Parts: sequence; C-alpha cells; structure tokens
Amino acid sequence: MDSPLKETRITDLKEDDRPREKAMAHGIASLSDAELLTIAIGSGLPGRSALSVARAMLSAVDGKLSGIRSQSIHALIKNNPGIGPARAVAIAAAFELGMRCRDEQRSDGPPQVTCSRVVYDYIRGKIESLPYEQFWCITLSRSNRITGQFNLSSGGLAATVVDVTLLMKQAVDRLASGIILVHNHPSGNMTASVEDRKITSRIKAACEIFGIRLLDHLIIGPGGFMSFNDEGIL
Repeated sequence: MDSPLKETRITDLKEDDRPREKAMAHGIASLSDAELLTIAIGSGLPGRSALSVARAMLSAVDGKLSGIRSQSIHALIKNNPGIGPARAVAIAAAFELGMRCRDEQRSDGPPQVTCSRVVYDYIRGKIESLPYEQFWCITLSRSNRITGQFNLSSGGLAATVVDVTLLMKQAVDRLASGIILVHNHPSGNMTASVEDRKITSRIKAACEIFGIRLLDHLIIGPGGFMSFNDEGIL
C-alpha cells in the first residue's frame, strides 16, 4: 500500500494548512521542516505534490535538514527524483541564505573566546554537516578575540592530512597570538583518535617555538562537539 504521505496534495489540505497560506497567516516560523522545503521546491510533479516530494527528501536523510544541506547541487539532483537543476539551486540558495544570515548576525565584532562553546558556535556552520573531514585553524589576538580562520586541508570520510609547517606559516603571517584547532568527524563519533592526539601534540610543540598559544582543539560532529581543553587532554 502506498504511503499516505506520498499521496498528499496541497489542494487536499485546508487553506490554513497550505504552506504559503499558513506562512501568510501565522508567520514563516509556524511551518514544519517539510513545509519550508515545499516552498523552496515550488511546484510539484505530475501526480505528486511538492509537499510529498519534500517529505520524501527528508525521509531519505532520517528527517534531518542537515542531511539535505550537506548535499551539493548535483547530489540533490541525483539523490532526489523530481528535483531538477532549478529546484536544486533554489533549495541550495535557501540554505545558503540562512547560513549567511546567521553569519551576519554575529558579525558586529569578533567574539572573544571565553569557553569552547564560543568556538563551536563560531565555526560549526562551516563543517558540522560535511560528509568529509576538514581541518581549520582559528587565529586569536592577545585578548583571545577571534581575528580570523583558515581551512588548512580537506580529506576523505575518515581523515585529512595536516601540514604543520604550513599551519604555522599562516599563523605567523597573520600575527596570531593564539590559535584553536578545529576539525570534524562526519561519523558523529567525537572521540579523539590516536592520530588526533599526535597531530595536536606536534602542533603544540611547534607553537611553543614561535611563542603562539594553542588554546584548544575541537572535534565537531553533527549536533555536538568535543573539546581537548575541556577534557584535559591538550
């Protein structure tokens, strides 16, 4: 028997329950994830509504919007029947607008790092939903204000190569008084591996030579993080 979710047509809904009408009447925040995605999709397919397409897309990623956001435009087209180039670009644009808005809201001035959570909130949008590993370095002033960040490397599903010499060169060129390391674990396992600990020790030793403080190393996964400093392993 077909799922009733796939049979739902926008015209079958009460007018107040239709995504656009519901947004107009109660505000955009009143919409569910599927309803927001429906608006980004726009129109449906022959015999299939945009709402049904949206629900199918969410179902394929266990209901997590991050699973859709992490897909490239080409992946959106490939992985979701009925999503062509125009719809895929519209969906990607909607997510990108949200990310830029969040970045803009925190751009009044560089945040001062007072705890690991500040770093997590600052960098999470760039890497928490990536399907591959990236390694970032955040640079700090003497008062622990963030002065910038750079992506040192991108890798595979379980590892990325870190060039300590290149990292230190960029930190010195940026006149960093301190740095914080960040990388992601796409698997969601935020336990520090043996290699994670080794590279942290190597970078810490290099920092001591240049008089740069290594304040922390964060491992970020979907929906959470682990701090070397908080765990006492830095």
